[in-house]
Amino acid sequence: MRAPVLAVGDGALGFWKALAEVFPDTREQRCWVHKTANVLDSLPKSAQPAAKRAIQDIYNAENKEQARKAVALFAKQYNAKYPKAVKKIVDDEDELLAFYDFPAEHWIHLRTTNPIESTFATVRLRTKVTKGAGSRAAGLAMVFKPVESAQARWRAVNAPHLVALVRAGARFERGHLVERSEILSA
Repeated sequence: MRAPVLAVGDGALGFWKALAEVFPDTREQRCWVHKTANVLDSLPKSAQPAAKRAIQDIYNAENKEQARKAVALFAKQYNAKYPKAVKKIVDDEDELLAFYDFPAEHWIHLRTTNPIESTFATVRLRTKVTKGAGSRAAGLAMVFKPVESAQARWRAVNAPHLVALVRAGARFERGHLVERSEILSA
């Protein structure tokens, strides 16, 4: 397998450590759904709605520069009372904003691991009920049917033609392809 250009995951340290060992050039993107839940869990209920909107302003920003401004604003608004919550965003800022270096059409796919996790949630429920898969054949059967059914609901990748460009090392700024002539004139 060729090294992935970008890996998306939650804060599972084992995953990131293994990734760095096997694919050291692969960039990291933290899952915004997991990060948001983690940050909101560290805040009192009364502060959560406004903080959630502030977090959404970060990952829905028009570009990385605007997202960095939104991070700074979040830090300014919440650091005095909730420094632990702010630290969770600020410490992972580069990994949270990595998706901005890819095609804008792909941003929606790169911000979260939830589509993958939703697919395997059904499998996880089945294995819990049956207390494990039993045999290898039973495990494969238990996984195959729910995943086969789930794939009918999978969302296709926006702008699939851009995937080859990303794999080939094309540069994207503000979500748009940087043409060679633009690079040479810069």
